[in-house]
Amino acid sequence: MRTLPDPEKAKPCVLVIDDDEAVAWAIAGRLGPDFHVVGLSDPAQAVETARTELPGVILCDINMPGLQGDEVAFALSQDARTAGVPLLYLTALVGPEEAPDLEGVFGEYPTLSKSASTEELRAAVTIALGLARD
Repeated sequence: MRTLPDPEKAKPCVLVIDDDEAVAWAIAGRLGPDFHVVGLSDPAQAVETARTELPGVILCDINMPGLQGDEVAFALSQDARTAGVPLLYLTALVGPEEAPDLEGVFGEYPTLSKSASTEELRAAVTIALGLARD
């Protein structure tokens, strides 16, 4: 008898990196119904995981111990396997209404507030994955 494919593996993979494990899991829970989400609280481990999992998009906290968000982005940009993976920064420094004011502040990477609504979060991930419908 043939085994059925795992429906979780058919979902686009989203890697969430946040030093606060509760935040990583909360975001993963909000995206879980639509995406295969891997949440990690160790930025160095997350860089290695990105190289093996090859996620469709990465959501990365900006301010973390060990590796800051920009250091994670730089490390990923230096590896041919992950250089093309879209990255969105996460921050608790601003609310959802102020996040657009951060455009360009962190280079080419868009920034989302950690308190963005689930709809805003899903929309940003969908756009980054190139799945947005016109």
